Amino acid sequence: MVSNLLAADVEAALEAAFAGGDDELLVVDPSAETIVSLVETAVGRDDLPALSMLADERTLKDVMDDFVVASRAADLVADGALDLRVLDGEVDNALFVSPSRVVALVTAGDGVAALSTDDDEFVGEVYESHRDAFDDAEPYTLRTPAISRVRETMEAEIGEEARADFDAVLDATERSGADLDEVTVSLLVAAKNDVLLYDISKWGEDVGIASKATFSRTKTRLEDLGIIDTEKVPIDVGRPRLRLKLGDDRLRDTDAAELAAEAAEMMAATPA
Repeated sequence: MVSNLLAADVEAALEAAFAGGDDELLVVDPSAETIVSLVETAVGRDDLPALSMLADERTLKDVMDDFVVASRAADLVADGALDLRVLDGEVDNALFVSPSRVVALVTAGDGVAALSTDDDEFVGEVYESHRDAFDDAEPYTLRTPAISRVRETMEAEIGEEARADFDAVLDATERSGADLDEVTVSLLVAAKNDVLLYDISKWGEDVGIASKATFSRTKTRLEDLGIIDTEKVPIDVGRPRLRLKLGDDRLRDTDAAELAAEAAEMMAATPA
């Protein structure tokens, strides 16, 4: 039996692949858009099969350059809900393969067609072939920390209000497409909450976001742009620590979404 599903977006086509009720779904050669949609669909749901993704390495790297997507994917990997491996070779179309059905994803302009079959013999051959390919493939290692770990450690080490602001700024940048990376977001949140540079950079390095040096360089750029400011805090031994503060009047007394928008606008007005 073959059925065609015309879908307006990738998410709708994914539902066709999830409809079989199987314990595992092999995803073969997905596009960048499909990988993002798959991660977004899988986050927060416990009714999906275990996802085994066999994808082009360059495509995976490009997608995982986005901190939000990569940190969500890392959560799925940590939970055993997603296994990422590198595709060796090419496939004609992106495939979703389970023990009960095969779905080929075909895109044309803004439309997506999910072409599916549940023919036992054909499905069995395709599943066995791609299952073997997946088993032989090299694992893809995510270097981005899981977003749940980022949130938990920030709340424990920096504070509950800072963690709430971090979530809000990330959400705002995702919705607006503002060009703020994870280090900049962390420093903005730290400045909004009067956190020491030492504390936020140590947390960031320990959790795996970036090195202390990267935090320091980004702090210097934001300070040069007037986005953040610092004040010296004496300590008993050694050089004074720097407390981060918001440096521009437009950034003070704003909510997290406004903070993200204003900071992104100031950074865009002064290229690096």
